[in-house]
Amino acid sequence: MEGVFFGWDIGGAHLKVASLDAGGRLLAVRQVACPLWQGLAQLQQACTALAVTRMAPGAVHAVTMTGELCDVFPDRASGVHGILECLAGMLNERVTLRIYAGDDAWLSPAAAVTAAARVASANWLALAHLVASRVKQGVLLDIGSTTSDVILIEDGQVRNRGRDDASRLACGELVYTGVVRTAVMAVCRQVPIHGLWQGLAAEYFATMADVHRLLGQLDERHDQMPAADGRGKDLEASARRLARMLGRDFGVDASLADMRGVARHLSRIQAREIEDALALQLSRAQDGGASLPLIGAGAGAFVAAHLAQTQGRGYLPFQSLLETDMEGSLAQQAALSAPAVAVAKLLHRAWQAR
Repeated sequence: MEGVFFGWDIGGAHLKVASLDAGGRLLAVRQVACPLWQGLAQLQQACTALAVTRMAPGAVHAVTMTGELCDVFPDRASGVHGILECLAGMLNERVTLRIYAGDDAWLSPAAAVTAAARVASANWLALAHLVASRVKQGVLLDIGSTTSDVILIEDGQVRNRGRDDASRLACGELVYTGVVRTAVMAVCRQVPIHGLWQGLAAEYFATMADVHRLLGQLDERHDQMPAADGRGKDLEASARRLARMLGRDFGVDASLADMRGVARHLSRIQAREIEDALALQLSRAQDGGASLPLIGAGAGAFVAAHLAQTQGRGYLPFQSLLETDMEGSLAQQAALSAPAVAVAKLLHRAWQAR
């Protein structure tokens, strides 16, 4: 990795890092699994996988996070402190580290620890501010592996009501559903099969990665976590896990066609929850949001694109707001790790304006 600016998005399940050259052009984006709920050693391993000790000496690093919410920490403030301490210990001593605190505020690690409430779970705000600087009107849908952000943008301003996780959950700007890690049992309680409404087990037998895999919607590069049973990720393995949610055995009383039918229903229910959150934000828009386009990002950007199509709205993939000459794989990675790209871009802009 070469460059003078890096953007970090340290989540509870993944570590995402974007790099920019001196002119602010995106060079690379990488994501690695980082199950932080298992301890800070996971962050150290993820940093090692990204070879952070070899990152350019003298580089400037922009950091945002959501991993402080993991239950390995007693509270969010402890999480912010632990994550920043771990990261500082892994990076070259000659780098500059700045922590995103929202509203164009960049803090040193020491200052960030004393302002944990502003630092915690602010990655959505960094992304929204970058998007609002490039799209004057729209709704940002960042649909990730675990959560979805639904953010209204009007007149080039981020029109959020919530700021932290609690207030954002309360006002529908944060929806705890994603296309990879969300447990199927969290999406609905029953599904149609063989002319019956079949109840689902309240067990962690299958995830939405299995659902979207069965429907051919999931980019396998975006599924970096182990399957619910720790086994394979082919179609048959996904169908077997989903059948178990119905108390059935795949190949005995549940066929591949059956499981795809169940998957279609689950996918619709999940999309409906996101669509309801979208409707709530659109109801706040000046004209009822009738003309607002959707801006899609994350592993589940395909859901945002589908909602735009069904509602007759314009659709802008996040990567279309960046450099026009990016290669296909880099563009896809930028969309997957949009908040990491955003904090890098925002800090580069602030650095140039000093």
